[in-house]
Amino acid sequence: MLSGIKVVEFEGLGPGPFAAMMLADLGAEVIVIQRPGPANPTMGEHNMLDRGKRAVVLDLKLPKGFAAARALVNDADALIEGLRPGVMERLGLGPEAFAHTNPKLVYGRMTGWGQDGPRAHTAGHDYNYIATSGALWYASTPGDVPLTPPTIVGDIGGGALYLVAGILAGILNATRTGQGTVVDAAIVDGSAHMMALFMAMAGGGNVSKTRGRSLLDGPPWGRVYPCADGAYLSVQCLEPQFYAIFLDQMGLSDDPDFADQYDRAQWPNQTARLAEIFSGQPVSHWAALFAGTDACVAPVLDPWSAKDDPHMAARAVWSEGQGVLQPAPAPRFGGIAPQPASIPERGADTETVLQDLETRGLL
Repeated sequence: MLSGIKVVEFEGLGPGPFAAMMLADLGAEVIVIQRPGPANPTMGEHNMLDRGKRAVVLDLKLPKGFAAARALVNDADALIEGLRPGVMERLGLGPEAFAHTNPKLVYGRMTGWGQDGPRAHTAGHDYNYIATSGALWYASTPGDVPLTPPTIVGDIGGGALYLVAGILAGILNATRTGQGTVVDAAIVDGSAHMMALFMAMAGGGNVSKTRGRSLLDGPPWGRVYPCADGAYLSVQCLEPQFYAIFLDQMGLSDDPDFADQYDRAQWPNQTARLAEIFSGQPVSHWAALFAGTDACVAPVLDPWSAKDDPHMAARAVWSEGQGVLQPAPAPRFGGIAPQPASIPERGADTETVLQDLETRGLL
């Protein structure tokens, strides 16, 4: 889909590299500029987030490395960086440095707090950003500590995916107008924006400031239950027709305690009863009971188990490649099989990329 689009990524951690990987998955030519020296040890020998990219090691403090970086950016449609505000400017590689040499450049900036504001220059991580934005508040059942899957809500959802959307919008605008732009993708902005669907329900009285009292964060038919074998089962039969199927499968259709789905006063008792029932059988029992129904019930799987789930296996969502378990590119497009690209060795393309710049007279 993005064949012919060139992206230069300055090596970082988390959402920036993920955004660049997603653009590579979609067909863009992505060159990641890596620092001299070993890779960050947290990412392992093969960094999945580098799949489909060309890897170039440059020392930006040396004239040759700096010149090569400038040449690559001047030849690109978009740039991705995830450093603190002002760092790229101090390196001489901020947006102003390319205003005349590459006016169509879409300059993608990935930060937690944004390019301005009181916290712009302070450190933070996923939980801090989504805690401040409001996105973490409803992320638990009543009385429990708010907790979300690591990196997904903030780094990826509120950060990387918004950066991808911003870069694509910027490229479309640059194609139309000939003018590039700076994309300020802040995790606090994106994760707050992701609350729009949830907050839209406030108009119907279905969002409360008290956790466990909103339509999607506390009902007995919208949570996860432990089973007899220590595994977990997710239940979220929000609509009445699905709730009716759920009760029928559970043998509770005629139970007066479950007659009113939306009676918040009944939720604690309903939750306790369902918890007791689900704890009496292993998750395999419940999976078999609800299989093929519209009750909106599913076991909670780890990624390695998800790979072998019949539905996930049929769509080839997870695969083993170069010693790591990795998800297939998404979204999918008609007639194109979503196959993960290979992961390059660190600096593997340095020589060929620099040679190409010299051949074309760009360096």
